[in-house]
Amino acid sequence: MSQVTLYLAMNTATKLLDSMSRHPLDWRIEQLQTVARQYGIDWRQDGTSHCVFVRADGKTLPVPAHRPVKPIYVKKFLALVKGD
Repeated sequence: MSQVTLYLAMNTATKLLDSMSRHPLDWRIEQLQTVARQYGIDWRQDGTSHCVFVRADGKTLPVPAHRPVKPIYVKKFLALVKGD
């Protein structure tokens, strides 16, 4: 990945994370995956209705992949990213 691409990805993820924390409504699972990728959080979604985010320390968060993601799951995802 070039430095410009890496910078843009970091910038996009940072903006998404900031927007999610201010307004937890109307987010898609793909946007959560973008943030997770930038912050080193893996996920799995093997043809199921849930996407399971897995942090490096083993903490997991299953999120229904329906659109839009409910605000409670966005808030839990933010806590997972921040290490709470």
